[in-house]
Amino acid sequence: MSRPEHLAPPEVFYNEDEASKYTSNSRMISVQKAMSERCIEMLLFGRDEKALVLDIGCGSGLSGDALSSAGHAWVGLDVSPDMLDIAVGRGYGVGSGGDDECGCGELVLGDMGQGFGFRAGMFDGAISVSALQWLCYNDRKNHKSAARLQQFFSCLYRSLRRGARAALQFFPENEAQLELITASALRCGFTGGLVVDFPNSKKAKKYYLCLIAGGSSSRGNSSLPAAKVGSGGILSEGDEGEDLMEEGSEGEDENDEEEGADGTEGREGELVHKQSVPYEGRRGEGGTGAADKTRRRKGGNKKIASKSRAWILAKKDGQRRRGLDIRPDSKYTGRKRGPKF
Repeated sequence: MSRPEHLAPPEVFYNEDEASKYTSNSRMISVQKAMSERCIEMLLFGRDEKALVLDIGCGSGLSGDALSSAGHAWVGLDVSPDMLDIAVGRGYGVGSGGDDECGCGELVLGDMGQGFGFRAGMFDGAISVSALQWLCYNDRKNHKSAARLQQFFSCLYRSLRRGARAALQFFPENEAQLELITASALRCGFTGGLVVDFPNSKKAKKYYLCLIAGGSSSRGNSSLPAAKVGSGGILSEGDEGEDLMEEGSEGEDENDEEEGADGTEGREGELVHKQSVPYEGRRGEGGTGAADKTRRRKGGNKKIASKSRAWILAKKDGQRRRGLDIRPDSKYTGRKRGPKF
């Protein structure tokens, strides 16, 4: 089954029907709750501390439920109007009020890849559940994954008070996406690293990017939280990721049965790339992986002749993964020209 990221951009994929199914699925609700609570745990708030938290990719407010239950006020950002409509129907948003001052959430419609204009140092922490990997796909001609990630992390850094933490759960499709995301965060001034829960399990593996917004943390020990089930799957600042990927990441098979809506949670079975999904041919970065693998499968293990069409296409794909602006493929790519006069 294809990942949602291969089918359409998030604002298109999470339409009214998909948003309704996502919010009414009991398994989805429990999985979302567990990952949200894990993110809140990584923020290291005190027992009775009440904080203002930014929820990135808040969707219909399932992660906001966990924040409200923990006694925190929150502001949710999401790109899908239909998801936010459901969140409003569930009592969140402007004018929703709330029985206690720290139990309500406000909603903002926006694309996290275009940044957000919150006041500097406004938030005491930030969480995100199953949203970050969407920035690795280019849906429009002006979309560049590296630039969008840079914009996102720089705005996030500015919005957090110094020493505040961000816990971002995501489902990378491959090692290239993992490296692109972590490198972008560190480049924008964050410290911290990657925490992997259950790294040796295909079904339960979860990636969490645990970041600290500069300065010294006021929340006791500023080291990263321990990974679950004693795996030691932690990538600290300065590590290069090889050890992490060797611990059980298997590319397209790393997504578990909980992956599905809003980051692929709740869907069973191993990842299988379809060859005819609407947006697959024009996705950037990780999205080119499906077309790449299809091309490699058709060619088998044959050696690619230098300067041939297949060689040129492979080279262009590599340049796109590095964030370069490359012309789209066409029937003329790699064509043989006639002799010159």
